[in-house]
Amino acid sequence: MGIEIERKFLLANDDWRKAVSTSKHIAQGYLVDVRALRDGTARASVRVRISGEQAWLNIKSVELGIARAEYELPLALADAQAMLATMCNGALEKVRHHVEVEGWTFEIDEFLGANHGLVVAELELPETHAAYPHPEWLGREVSTLARYYNVNLLEHPYGEWSADERNAPDVQAGEGD
Repeated sequence: MGIEIERKFLLANDDWRKAVSTSKHIAQGYLVDVRALRDGTARASVRVRISGEQAWLNIKSVELGIARAEYELPLALADAQAMLATMCNGALEKVRHHVEVEGWTFEIDEFLGANHGLVVAELELPETHAAYPHPEWLGREVSTLARYYNVNLLEHPYGEWSADERNAPDVQAGEGD
């Protein structure tokens, strides 16, 4: 079984932009609706992702936290495009920037469309308690806040969030994976 150990952060400023090594556009949609995840009738999120000429099917367990079971399988691009167009309730789009800090790769997602304005940094770790760098541009951790999970951003986009949802670390209304 694959396990993804990942921390997610808001950004304190734009200083990270000076260190971007690569950027790529990503479009993704979910084959399991967020409501099924929230009400417990689904045990995994199933996502179709396209980046350039590559495509994947990603299956991730639904529990909150930094460590979750995850499987990723390559898909033919035409199949992924068809699935995204006909089987998903919308697509989430973002530009993913890679920033290297002390040998670690931060993936910084700059969301587009209805989620414009949301920028988060993700860092994959080898173990849950691994030490990692904290560059000055790294802000508040939001790893356990379900409203920042991509699957939830399709149903309740960042552009519709209240000031409380954007600022409070403990808002639970509408959360779930």
